[in-house]
Amino acid sequence: MIKTILGFPALLLFATASQAAWEVNLPRGVTEVSREIYDLHMTIFWICVAIGVVVFGVMLWSVIYHRKSRGAKAHNFHENVLVEIAWTVVPFIILIAMAVPATATLIKMYDNTEAELDIQITGYQWKWRYQYLGEEIDFFSSLSTPRDQINNAAVKGEHYLLEVDNPLVIPAGKKVRFLLTANDVIHSWWVPDLAVKKDAIPGFINEAWTIVNEPGVYRGQCAELCGKDHGFMPIVVEVKAQADFDAWLAEVKQADQDKAAEAQKSWTLAELMETGEEVYNKACLACHQANGEGIPGVFPGLKNSPIALGDPGPHIDVVLNGKQGTAMQAFRDQLTAVELAAVITYERNAWGNKVGDLVTPAQIAELKE
Repeated sequence: MIKTILGFPALLLFATASQAAWEVNLPRGVTEVSREIYDLHMTIFWICVAIGVVVFGVMLWSVIYHRKSRGAKAHNFHENVLVEIAWTVVPFIILIAMAVPATATLIKMYDNTEAELDIQITGYQWKWRYQYLGEEIDFFSSLSTPRDQINNAAVKGEHYLLEVDNPLVIPAGKKVRFLLTANDVIHSWWVPDLAVKKDAIPGFINEAWTIVNEPGVYRGQCAELCGKDHGFMPIVVEVKAQADFDAWLAEVKQADQDKAAEAQKSWTLAELMETGEEVYNKACLACHQANGEGIPGVFPGLKNSPIALGDPGPHIDVVLNGKQGTAMQAFRDQLTAVELAAVITYERNAWGNKVGDLVTPAQIAELKE
């Protein structure tokens, strides 16, 4: 009891400190549709509040002024035409008043026509793939929060678990259509400020769209429980002015050309090991762990494993094409030739594995063609 009393002020302080970030309402958003949804939500909310006040007010008034202790006696009556008309017509009018604006907003939300840019979004465990249709731009977006923050070994950043290495970039003031699907399990692409939340389902294409008039950065998450790292699958949308977006397009296309040329240069074992460790920490660590021992019974280890110590052919094949019936994904499209060669080389030489076995980017580039 004493401990409870002494701990009560601390509990109050914690409640006061945390209350500032305690939000239960929808965000108003930055798009026209998101604002319409918010206004519609608030209108219907206050209608429900008014109905609740009237209904419970009448009930409370009846309990107080028609109680037995005041001598009230129940009236016996059968049917009342006016009452029955009232409780049929009034709810009908209320429903129509809510349905008309709701229908107008829904029609607008599902109008995917006349888009000026189409982007295919594919969910993977646990990252997003963005393909700009007609622009030959294709990249993956993964969580970039450092593992030290996740493991509580470092102070958490401002955008903890809501930051990525490659954000989705779209132009301001343009209608952008999203075509959503998934590679493995069901995901859900959700950015509250844009009022976009659509399931990404394997074998199906769902559509959504947005127009963001003001440049800025907007964050979201996968809203479907998609696996053990579900909480590590953020979304970042960067909206740029048209001139900046055009410059970004040119920059990305040039970077892709540079990466293709980079695969043809000669790489040393030390260079591949350094790059490979970075790639491993980004793409492989969650399953195979930092020590290469994996998670027993769930994800196999690479340390002293036959795949890493044996002939490089099967190792390259499983990294490029994945393994059917397991959680091992195909990384052929997810990583560049340099990244693939580097991570395979790293896995074959780290944690005391065979030293000196080198896989070159040129080898991988030939296999990817």
